[in-house]
Amino acid sequence: MKLVGSLTSPYVRKARVVLAEKKIDCELVIDSPWVEDTGVPEVNPLGKIPVLVLDDDTCLFDSRVIVEYLDGVAPNNKLLPAMARERALVKRWEALADGMTDAAVTIVLENRRSDGERSAAWVERHKLKIGRALDALSKDLADNAWCHGNGITLADIAVGAALGYLDFRMPETDWRSAYPNLARLQDKLMQRASFTDTVPRE
Repeated sequence: MKLVGSLTSPYVRKARVVLAEKKIDCELVIDSPWVEDTGVPEVNPLGKIPVLVLDDDTCLFDSRVIVEYLDGVAPNNKLLPAMARERALVKRWEALADGMTDAAVTIVLENRRSDGERSAAWVERHKLKIGRALDALSKDLADNAWCHGNGITLADIAVGAALGYLDFRMPETDWRSAYPNLARLQDKLMQRASFTDTVPRE
């Protein structure tokens, strides 16, 4: 298998962490939809990363589809519960974390526009989304060691990737001071090789 994506994408990072936690060998093909000679549209008509190219050249896209496939294809280190309600709760964490990441990515891209095209109101709208998401994540985590259950799940991986992206692209957010329980979770995740080996970089 091949995973197509960049070293800075939080969605690619989520998939890479899952690959590491599941101990699945997979070639990382570095590509970005933002470079002039990108090949991403050839494997994903939406022109987005990550893309998982299977051995028969079937292409899976959207990180949520990819990580669920990876968890199902290898029986070890299950990251998603089997029971429907428990599984949905973990996926709910993932949806909230991914939504927060979507808002952060939108801000980053908006701030790259020229002064005459940039919308301060649009940026503020998405900052409010991030604030509400952080509040909800912190409230749901409370004093628990993990997002769901007694060990790492896809919920923790998604939250860790989202928080890592805030650290990487929006350090001014200073979420660690406001949400010490999320900071504790992130620090614990960063002790795992799957997270430290996938730290985003320019």
